Amino acid sequence: MSPVSVHIVEQLFDLSGYGRRQAQKCNSMGEHPDRNAQFLRIADLKEEFFASPNPVLSIDTKKKELLGNYYRDGKLLTKEVIRTFDHDFPSFADGVVIPHGLYDMKINRGYIHLGTSHDTSQFACDCLQDWWQRFGQHMYPKATSLLLLCDGGGSNSSRTYLFKADLQSLVNHIGLPIRVAHYPPYTSKYNPIEHRLFPHVTRACQGVIFKSVALVKQLMEKTRTRSGLSVVVDILDRVYQTGRKLAEGVKESLNIIRDTILPLWNYRVLPAEKIS
Repeated sequence: MSPVSVHIVEQLFDLSGYGRRQAQKCNSMGEHPDRNAQFLRIADLKEEFFASPNPVLSIDTKKKELLGNYYRDGKLLTKEVIRTFDHDFPSFADGVVIPHGLYDMKINRGYIHLGTSHDTSQFACDCLQDWWQRFGQHMYPKATSLLLLCDGGGSNSSRTYLFKADLQSLVNHIGLPIRVAHYPPYTSKYNPIEHRLFPHVTRACQGVIFKSVALVKQLMEKTRTRSGLSVVVDILDRVYQTGRKLAEGVKESLNIIRDTILPLWNYRVLPAEKIS
């Protein structure tokens, strides 16, 4: 058998349908039996709120990043090689940055709060409160409620009462009911913030080494798209406690009205003084 060149082998591969392909995350690890019913419910809620003077918000937390000389995906135009640590040991880090995102679907604007402590339900609710006080109440002066679209796990879990208790404190403070709709398990990629905000924020930071929280803020503020997306970024430098437990009697005091349709994922949190 005579040897052949690399080019001939490549041509034979092409003729046989072979090609270099990257693995894609497309196979679902599971599907909840109420998946489609919840998507229909979310679609109805979005239609209702889009036709009202109330905001429609999608929230989630991006992956925690270590601060320091750590490798990050992406290429930069440089004259020299960018050298980083060969391992991502947290003990060498100068701290962490936790980007919590809020996407206003009505005006196509993103809001990122950079936490430096832990991703907790209290952190998520503080981000929401800061948005309402600084922006929301001025942009939606006639709002009578707020629609919150979020995943079913993490700091805004649908199964634990910590998130609901912190939401109750927030609602009592701002005096505005909040309607919550959680996406079913294994469907977080359909949360609007995952494809309308986070990919563009990631692109704005691509390849840059996160040396400080201030640098992360500066990079994320540059996020723009041709469709008009802009991003407001702030630092929320507070310490949040992990492992919190609900105090006795808190669960019973929550003013939560669950829907008759999929009540685990759909409910309203009302101000305590407006119990009905």
